[in-house]
Amino acid sequence: MSNVVPGQYRRVSVATVGVPLTVEALTAHFLGREAYRHTRFIVARAGGQTALVKVTKGNTQLFEPITGVELLAGPDETAWVDAPDVDTGIPSALGRVAGERAPGTRCVVVEGRYHHVSFILDPAPIRIRVGDVVPPRPAKLFDQASRVLELAEDLPPIELVADVVDLVDLAQGHPAQHYLLPCRGSGFTLDGPGSIAFLDERPPHDDWTLIGCERSRGIHAWFYGQCPDEAVELCPRVLFPADGRPLLTKCCLLEDTNADDGATVAVPWGASLEQVKEALAGIAKAADRAWAPA
Repeated sequence: MSNVVPGQYRRVSVATVGVPLTVEALTAHFLGREAYRHTRFIVARAGGQTALVKVTKGNTQLFEPITGVELLAGPDETAWVDAPDVDTGIPSALGRVAGERAPGTRCVVVEGRYHHVSFILDPAPIRIRVGDVVPPRPAKLFDQASRVLELAEDLPPIELVADVVDLVDLAQGHPAQHYLLPCRGSGFTLDGPGSIAFLDERPPHDDWTLIGCERSRGIHAWFYGQCPDEAVELCPRVLFPADGRPLLTKCCLLEDTNADDGATVAVPWGASLEQVKEALAGIAKAADRAWAPA
């Protein structure tokens, strides 16, 4: 199983030992010793090296003798990283540290915020592409998903990959004298020729090119009794079609619920952080059904 992280801080103990970090020496050292009843993993350190072992014992008394020792990662495949700004209770944070500070290392032990120590074994964060449009900047859905992962203790390690279409590029790819955008709140501006109007302000009808989606075209027909003569699609759900890879996107035709299609989930345009988290959880489950905190 990849992306192995402990479910709680208290399951991890750190011990400085005076023996080689081999399975034989560590087994002889720990077997029969007492350990706190919640301890499941011991980060063993000796002479600047680090290893990770899993221990078996009872959990009814405050301390229980260790009855089994399993070496999960030896010193040649384990790195210790000091990252005081990282919350080691967040799986995605552990995955990010492993990728940035110890790439290719099988086991990365992190001493992070509050001096809490945790680890990630066989890191392989789930890469989720986030399809969005700008402006506004930063890309809202990517920013929301990033904020969710900063606090998500119950999601597997996830790496977000921004895939963003700039509405200015869409406009410049369809030259026109007049452009109509869905709303002024996006902060859309355009250098050079071409005037800009905003549909939410219900301007007098003009011969314009609408940069909008199905909802915008429907509002246009409601306001003016006709669809725009020229229209350029901006719906992320259309611009980023499902291709089997993990994908998070959005659509304003969705109002209260997400549209879950396995590895692809679309959230409403005005999605809450809870809806974004639900979407990430659904995508992660489809991408890696075996994950659970150890």
